Amino acid sequence: MQRAAILSNEKFRGVKVILNDAEGITLLSHNPEQEEAEIFIQAITEKHDLEIGFNVQYLLDVVNSCKEENIKILLGDVNSSALIQDQDNSKSLYVVMPMRL
Repeated sequence: MQRAAILSNEKFRGVKVILNDAEGITLLSHNPEQEEAEIFIQAITEKHDLEIGFNVQYLLDVVNSCKEENIKILLGDVNSSALIQDQDNSKSLYVVMPMRL
């Protein structure tokens, strides 16, 4: 996520999260100078063909505060918030609102 954050728009910090198949998640970011980043993260996904935008800094804040290596992200649709928690510890819950890109 940090690599995608580097090339995101400095004003909006938006990154597109794409769940494209059962293999993982793709992060896309770009800036006004036409520079782009495409990062693939291996993950187990249950929902496919979902594209949703987030402020990458908010995602980084949540991931950095999680104590475990694996996290669980629960997504509904492009207009619903994301619920993020440690995979094995549900005591800490984080909510991140999506943004339109």
